[in-house]
Amino acid sequence: MNLLSAKEAIAIFRQSIAEYHLQNHVDANFENPFPSESLAGLLYRKNWIDTVQWHLEDIIRNPEISTETFIATKRRIDSSNQDRTDTVELIDDVFFKAFSGNPVEEEARLNSETPAWLLDRLSILELKIYHFQEQVERTDADEAHRESVSAKLRVLLEQEKDLSICFNELMLDLSTGKKYMKTYRQMKMYNDPTLNPELYGKA
Repeated sequence: MNLLSAKEAIAIFRQSIAEYHLQNHVDANFENPFPSESLAGLLYRKNWIDTVQWHLEDIIRNPEISTETFIATKRRIDSSNQDRTDTVELIDDVFFKAFSGNPVEEEARLNSETPAWLLDRLSILELKIYHFQEQVERTDADEAHRESVSAKLRVLLEQEKDLSICFNELMLDLSTGKKYMKTYRQMKMYNDPTLNPELYGKA
């Protein structure tokens, strides 16, 4: 496969974040600019899920939220978490299929984190960077606030650089056979009516 670079993934994540904020509400209309089953399409969808959930997490922490809205939002977050996990696993399937035919060195090592779960971290990081940048630019905040968030933003940008290096190195190692990958399903139990005793116990 043509190696996806961290820079390319970040560009897709940033596009998703920017296009969400053109509508800027949790029921924003989702339109994927990439073919839905392509790697780019899956990455765009993944970040869109993250972006909506970011704002749902804000909503649920409003101290004046009604009980009904709190419950509905929490259930929506649970559903979003499942959707997020399923999408990460689809992304890993793409990588696994692409790399599975490559020769593997005898001393090849298994990476503890798959490519898609590393990209999951990068997707969340891009959201943090976007929203910390918003805080830096607030005109209603004092200088102490802006200095505090600016310091945190610098750390996030350093993390972005480091995670990008880690991802690019993993892509190279997988393509050259220095590492190999396996895919594991997360096997979440709380959304499964046959596994969550609070659900099957009520049947």
